[in-house]
Amino acid sequence: MKLSGVGLAASVAPGALAGDLFTANHGLIGKIPFKLGIASYTLREFSLEETITMTNRLEIKNLALKSMHMPLESTPEEIRSMAASVHKAGIDLYGAGVIYMKNQEEVDQAFAYAGYAGLKVIIGVPEHEILEYCNKKVKESGIKLAIHNHGPGDERYPSPESAYVKIKEMDPGMGLCVDIGHTMRIGLDPVTETAKYFDRVYDIHIKDVDKAEETGNTVEIGRGVIDIPGFLKMLIKKNYQGVVSFEYEKDGKDPFPGLSESVGYVRGVLKVIA
Repeated sequence: MKLSGVGLAASVAPGALAGDLFTANHGLIGKIPFKLGIASYTLREFSLEETITMTNRLEIKNLALKSMHMPLESTPEEIRSMAASVHKAGIDLYGAGVIYMKNQEEVDQAFAYAGYAGLKVIIGVPEHEILEYCNKKVKESGIKLAIHNHGPGDERYPSPESAYVKIKEMDPGMGLCVDIGHTMRIGLDPVTETAKYFDRVYDIHIKDVDKAEETGNTVEIGRGVIDIPGFLKMLIKKNYQGVVSFEYEKDGKDPFPGLSESVGYVRGVLKVIA
């Protein structure tokens, strides 16, 4: 109840609490090694301009764009222009994805796209047989590739481990985007799994689900079965310095209330535990 109350306060009064946590030179920013972000699939029914506006309303300054907001097939000039619009709004466009890569041509396209946009990381799902080629592109470009797990039904990467075992001997830029909701849906503990493969965790999709089963659905963070305080404590203890991005998949046409509640809950937990 205490954590829920703090989270609610953060969601309805961002200037009073949430802003103190994560805007420049305020509050707990020095105590929390990671940043909060938005995975733009959350706002898939909205334009890039609306996505930027809602991200700023939440006082979040890190964004990873899905292709509906910055299409992969855009020209270099268009990609640079879209990326510039994000930066102009005071938001760091740190990544993009999830990007699926089935062959070398699609890998080349993804890395060129990331280069034009100035991205630090590609959140991707490459086929197993092109991982060595991805490794080559990571070395050449300096752009990290974070492989995203999708839980039950994902034949490529159902769990963080399924990606880790294939890239652990590759370049250090080959890593993981741990989706804690899909990890929970496969019956694994996100705290344990993320800690186990932490040396290759370069991005995190944070969410909550209503049950630890294949049929589990996204709910507002704090209303589900994931140990969110325990997960955040682990990230602080391990000094995770990447981005923790909200991917709120519920209520596609009206996600802002649930997303705001989720952001407020996480900020409230951090206010208590940090």
